[in-house]
Amino acid sequence: MSDDTVCPVDRTLSLINKKWSIQIIRDLFFGKKHFKEFKEGKDISNKVLSSCLADLEENGLIEKRVLNTKPVSTEYSLTEYGKSMNRIIYEIAMFTLDDEKDKVYSEKTKEEMKENFRQTLKIDD
Repeated sequence: MSDDTVCPVDRTLSLINKKWSIQIIRDLFFGKKHFKEFKEGKDISNKVLSSCLADLEENGLIEKRVLNTKPVSTEYSLTEYGKSMNRIIYEIAMFTLDDEKDKVYSEKTKEEMKENFRQTLKIDD
């Protein structure tokens, strides 16, 4: 199959196909992160995290910057291409927050979360 016959949905999903990719991209909308910060509150091994970060960097969604500190640390941020996923991340969140059957969050919490996502992801409705 030639590249021009690949479904755009499949192509997009191939950029973020690792288990933690969406969460990493979401976290980077809140600002730059160091490697260890991605692990906070997540059950993810160093090997899996390293692989996922490398894939996202290779796909042009994030950039890595090695800081000249002692010890050396690495900082990650979204590229402009990565930032263009803001609407996708927003819609994923809204899928649950707009679900009337979802009883995990109170209505007040849902509205607060929606506003937080709109502001963080810079979504203009």
